Amino acid sequence: MLVDSIYPEEINNAMQNKISLNELEAVRFARLFERLQNHVSELYLDSPDVIAHKFGMRVNIYATKPTVVDGIKSTRIKGQKYTKIIAEHKADARYPVVSAASIIAKVTRDNAVRDIEESLGVKIGSGYPSDSTTVNAVKENLKDPEFKRQIREYWVTIDGIKQQKMDSFF
Repeated sequence: MLVDSIYPEEINNAMQNKISLNELEAVRFARLFERLQNHVSELYLDSPDVIAHKFGMRVNIYATKPTVVDGIKSTRIKGQKYTKIIAEHKADARYPVVSAASIIAKVTRDNAVRDIEESLGVKIGSGYPSDSTTVNAVKENLKDPEFKRQIREYWVTIDGIKQQKMDSFF
């Protein structure tokens, strides 16, 4: 089983360089795919992109192994083994393998959040913007450099908190 994590510093650096989170995720998916030892006939992706097959095309571009994107016409070399990339929204509801990967990702993320809470000594809740514990922790600790290292700088929630702070000055 291969598990990969993208940390806030990497996301912040990418976005500073005008690389979207979707692009960064496509690169990382391709890298994981490259690490597979055996040929797989199909690669299922839960697409974060508004146009699902566009995410599959991004992964295809970064992959060095031969791939084709489901639903996209492409030229193939006769006799060559290809991996079909199937990128869909909510793929976890349709494909059990994606459901399993989603559970592994959620557990990995939850464990990382607990580790961050423990290391910072701050209760941060789920880490999701809909969680008031998370939002309050960010509001109260935004000036703490150690806390700030754990946050995506380019995050709508951060923008909202910063705007609220600016509004309170006027």
